[in-house]
Amino acid sequence: MKTMSAESMNPDQNDKTDHDLGSNRRDFLIAGLILVFCVGLFFLDLAPAPFKEKGSKEKALVLETDDSDLSTIGLVRQGSQHLKVKILSGKQKGEIFSADNLLRAQMDLDKIFKPGDLVLVALYEGAEPETATLNAQDHYRLEWTVSLFALFALLLLVFGGWTGFKALLSFVFTCLVIWKLMVPLCLKGVDPVLLATIIVALLSAVIIFLVAGLNRKGITAFFGAFAGVVVSCLLAWIFTAVFRLNGAVMPYSQALLYSGYESLDLSSIYIGGIFLSSSGAVMDLGMDISAGMSEVVRQTGSISRRDLIWSGIRMGRSVVGTMTTTLLLAYSGGYLTLMMMFAAQGTSPVDFLNNPYVASEIVKTIIGSFGLVLVAPLTALIGGFLLLRNSIEK
Repeated sequence: MKTMSAESMNPDQNDKTDHDLGSNRRDFLIAGLILVFCVGLFFLDLAPAPFKEKGSKEKALVLETDDSDLSTIGLVRQGSQHLKVKILSGKQKGEIFSADNLLRAQMDLDKIFKPGDLVLVALYEGAEPETATLNAQDHYRLEWTVSLFALFALLLLVFGGWTGFKALLSFVFTCLVIWKLMVPLCLKGVDPVLLATIIVALLSAVIIFLVAGLNRKGITAFFGAFAGVVVSCLLAWIFTAVFRLNGAVMPYSQALLYSGYESLDLSSIYIGGIFLSSSGAVMDLGMDISAGMSEVVRQTGSISRRDLIWSGIRMGRSVVGTMTTTLLLAYSGGYLTLMMMFAAQGTSPVDFLNNPYVASEIVKTIIGSFGLVLVAPLTALIGGFLLLRNSIEK
């Protein structure tokens, strides 16, 4: 009698294995494409510097300090701190220069160096140790930045494995898209609202499909999240006008205008920033609901569309409460000192709420929360039609 093989006795297992192999191939293909895009974005330069600096920025070690020309004015110090520094990188490595650290009585920008500190100095072409006085710009933080990111990447890879690698790749891709595409295109005068919408759509697609895979679960999460972002965009555009906010409340906005970009529309940049900053939480919620609904379909085998939609809505109800609070805490941490200043001055609630800085944060927080609340039913509705079909993506 002919003996049947284990594979022929279990055709469902064969189908599952074939599906897993196909899914893995798609994952590798998507990850490879995103990696190629990351490399391309890294070398992309849409906003070259208006002039090329003559010289270089180098790492240096502080050998000596002289504070005799510094004066204390209340809580701040003003004047010039004189340094002796040893260059640790570049063509003039090992040479010792004099350097100045100019203090402008601005606590957010000023710094005091001491012997043993690593600093970033501007070394111009042809500088000679005997005659040149360099500008000590700031503490040298590049090595700590790289170390911190490497630790984060290692933790993500050890904990998440292949999924962690995809999450790390999406993190790097997001940073490159914002720095290499969004920022220079805004400087070139592209409409910030339209640009932010396209950028959010691009990031949502890459992050969701990279992590969840190119399947119905990922498509549901993408359309649900993007629908929530579009609603946030419309509300931000309406209420920015209602609250009469001009966008100048953003940090360094006036300095940007005075740097030769006076034609920029700060209000549009502010609107784009609102739904860009909340898009991450919206994607997270959309993915949670889509994954939960997909699991319900997979486990039950058969469920009515109405019941599936209500299952997604109930999942959203359980998550929305904590997510909106998370968004509030994320935003409020950025303006904690502002609230402390008003509290210290005994400012009345009326004056507090009418302050343009406070009003801008209120609009940002509540509009972002609107998007979170609406993404749950939108994702549930979309999932009810995409996840329930004759052939269910598992």
